[in-house]
Amino acid sequence: MPADISAPSTTRNPAPHPRLAVGVLAFCGVVVAVMQTIVVPLLPHIPRLTGATPAAASWLVTVTLLTGAVFTPVLGRVGDMYGKRRVLVASLLVLVLGSVLCAVSSHIGVLIAGRALQGAALAVAPLGISILRDELPPERVLSAVALMSSTLGIGAAIGLPVAALVVENFDWHTMFWVSGAIGALDILLVLRCVPESPVRTRGRFDAVGGLGLSAALVCLLLAVTQGAGWGWTSARTVGLLAAAVVVALAWGAYELRVPAPMVDLRLSARPAVLLTNVAALLIGFAFYANSLVTAQMVQEPKETGYGLGASLVVSGLCLLPGGVMMVALSPVSARISGKYGPKVSLALAGAVIAAGYVVRYFTSHSLWLIIAGATVVASGTALAYSALPALVMRGVPVGETGAANGLNTLMRSIGQACCSATVAAVLSGLTFRVAGRAAPTLHAYQLVFLIAAGAALAALLVTLCLPGGRGVTTGTVEGSAEAPATRAHAARPTPGPTAQEDRRARSGQ
Repeated sequence: MPADISAPSTTRNPAPHPRLAVGVLAFCGVVVAVMQTIVVPLLPHIPRLTGATPAAASWLVTVTLLTGAVFTPVLGRVGDMYGKRRVLVASLLVLVLGSVLCAVSSHIGVLIAGRALQGAALAVAPLGISILRDELPPERVLSAVALMSSTLGIGAAIGLPVAALVVENFDWHTMFWVSGAIGALDILLVLRCVPESPVRTRGRFDAVGGLGLSAALVCLLLAVTQGAGWGWTSARTVGLLAAAVVVALAWGAYELRVPAPMVDLRLSARPAVLLTNVAALLIGFAFYANSLVTAQMVQEPKETGYGLGASLVVSGLCLLPGGVMMVALSPVSARISGKYGPKVSLALAGAVIAAGYVVRYFTSHSLWLIIAGATVVASGTALAYSALPALVMRGVPVGETGAANGLNTLMRSIGQACCSATVAAVLSGLTFRVAGRAAPTLHAYQLVFLIAAGAALAALLVTLCLPGGRGVTTGTVEGSAEAPATRAHAARPTPGPTAQEDRRARSGQ
């Protein structure tokens, strides 16, 4: 049964201008996304700077993936129950703490702990989307959510060149001090400009469900991210994959019996939600290949026959036009979704991403054509990331928005993890000797482009199977008891329910 929703109007503070809230939340999303990629240019230097092994250094990326995957759906659910702004501020506070840990130490263990805390802040994006849905008038929800969702890609595009500039010109701890300061500024802006959402989901927090989901995700993602190094048939990899399956089955059986589960599996199994999450996984895979291979490819030495020998900064700047396009296209995607439905936007995104990889397949020798292909892929990603939350909101009740968007973000992260493992396997498996070292062949990069294009086309096919419809702001599930009240909520210019509606919700009417 849908959870009851309450929102006492007597405790609601006057909201600031909506544009301020949208801008602040989008800025928070960009900062969090930058944190996920900011350490990538530093990885080759970590063994020299810290005395750690390359395997240990790789955990600076792996641990953020793990903690982000675990905390995103969990904090989304907590936000639905106890206050989205409250949980968002707590997530930003964790990010600041992680940044400070990384800034004050060169010990690999402390750095990994700090990066783990930074990864937990990935929940900021779905929490921001949920706040915008609750706070904005219906006519503004699509464009605001499109911008908020796109910040994940925008931040990734900005983070690489910014980090490269810092690594080449300043002490490497500087970028963590800066990130901590910006995170603290985010907290102040949120407290000043973003109102607390009045919408709450009743019930007790499903701690057992949260632990079960976390255990399954950790086993799965550890196997996926470390399988190449351990060996895909090694006892550790196979054991973790088997454990992930067993834990997931036990967790699913438990969730189906709990009155207020961590993840409503019955709701998640409905085509509108299930297919959207499958599409999110495939889009996450297709998008991430662009970020992974572009910088590495243009830095390959000219002796390879295809490499450009570009510097670290130049390689990072190759992704910057894509970030600009994501900012520019988020309102375009919102207009497409508003006129034709988010299903059309997502289908178009799959086609554009696939086309971008076709361009990349045939233009691997020219810097400007590489940038053009990467920008086309980023443009398709902007359309996709803007459409996915709209599709999620169309299929879930208002009280499930945070958890549902957290799960959708989780699926993108799993897609990115699978992409990282696939790219590593392809580039390390197809090599040749050049300038005294092993380098990937051009065919290896082209194979990555084909695989990513295939993932984008698969996302297109999945999208075409989605139910039709354009409604995205009500977030009702057709036929549910909650639908009438939710429709009334969405029709109001301000989202807070009246006292009469609150009494009805509390009495179960």
